[in-house]
Amino acid sequence: MNRFVLAGTGSGVGKTTFTIGIMRALMKRGLSVQGFKCGPDYIDPTYHTAVTKRPSRNVDSFMMAHEVVRDIVARASKDTDVSIIEGVMGFYDGKSPLSNEGSAAHISELTNSPVILIVNAASMARSVAAIVKGFQMLDENTNIVGVIANQLGSKSHFDIVKTAIEAECNVPVIGYLQKGAVPTLPSRHLGLIPAIERGDLDEYFDDLANAIEATVDLDHLLEITKAPTIAVETSIFEKQTDRKPVHIAVAKDAAFNFYYEENLELLRAYGAELHFFSPLQNEQVPSQAQGLYIGGGFPEEFAEQLSKNTFSNKSICRVIEQGLPTLAECGGFMYLTESITNRAGQTYEMLGVIQGHIKMQDKLAALGYREITGVKGNFLIHADERAKGHEFHYSTYEGDHQTPAYFSKGRLKAQQEGYLHGNLVAGYTHFHFASNPNLVQNWLNKCLEEER
Repeated sequence: MNRFVLAGTGSGVGKTTFTIGIMRALMKRGLSVQGFKCGPDYIDPTYHTAVTKRPSRNVDSFMMAHEVVRDIVARASKDTDVSIIEGVMGFYDGKSPLSNEGSAAHISELTNSPVILIVNAASMARSVAAIVKGFQMLDENTNIVGVIANQLGSKSHFDIVKTAIEAECNVPVIGYLQKGAVPTLPSRHLGLIPAIERGDLDEYFDDLANAIEATVDLDHLLEITKAPTIAVETSIFEKQTDRKPVHIAVAKDAAFNFYYEENLELLRAYGAELHFFSPLQNEQVPSQAQGLYIGGGFPEEFAEQLSKNTFSNKSICRVIEQGLPTLAECGGFMYLTESITNRAGQTYEMLGVIQGHIKMQDKLAALGYREITGVKGNFLIHADERAKGHEFHYSTYEGDHQTPAYFSKGRLKAQQEGYLHGNLVAGYTHFHFASNPNLVQNWLNKCLEEER
């Protein structure tokens, strides 16, 4: 089959643009395409999914065991023609400045996937070859099989760049995009999810595909990105139990949509039956629910509407007060506080399950991987257990001291984090259950225990 990592020399070089454009162009040829995203990003996979009509998957060599990374790629790719793994930041950028862990380079090595490197060649000629050469030489395991140039001034500019790279780096330059060749990528924040769910971006995707087809040699791309099948001995996503189903309600809509597909698959593997509902549409928690999952998203962008949805809000408050084992991550945590103040300074009342208030800011409040240790009384992650996840948010929590739900260690410091009260675990950290499937087992066991 064809499988490759579409990597960049850095953030902002056009990885997502090329990824979704190539996806659409290949699908126009009648090929089935599976998307993957390196790292913990929730947004880019929504574009992949919208284009391919298949759930995109996150792969991350820090949050997951290496065999799990291979397993995810192998399982999702088995019935497709082409698998495209979009990189994160620059090709070698990951958890540490001293290793490839968590980087697109590490994912390409773990999955034995060739690499197409995207480079911004604006205002450069032969110097572009030095950049590509450096990426080839930094790690001897690198398998860069092709280069795509972006932001070129003209066809003659491309000819110069292509000649230099191919002469100095012995790797083909298979295409390019000129400056202004494609429309600007729509907003990745406000309105993204509703837009892709309605199909509003289909015209944009087609414009990208047309631009890609005009200046990127897709036949050559397919020739150089053949990859061997990934062999996996065992899978953590296969059915793990024969016990009766445990019913988990999952809040999922435009306000709450940050869920790793593998988190949901692990819940199902361990015996959960998932029931999706929409707080944004004022839907109540499904009556059969034995547990509740409120993921991240953009509740601040829909705060006014959420504040008015008393039917859904009262339903959520009721089941939490009754002791339904509940996990609320980031946006879900924000939703459970007393209020959210948006960037315009407008404050809207939220559920009030958690004392304290959320305030949005323009400056990034937290970003990075987290190593998580449980505390006593946390049904999800026990005091002697470890898991991994990440934080990424622009809001701050202001409130009185609460019982922390876990210890969270980032690159620079470790601190108490989150909110723990009864059977509610909430906080800014997004957990990846593949880092420790015991969390799933703990959660479902707690749901069954509360039923007795």
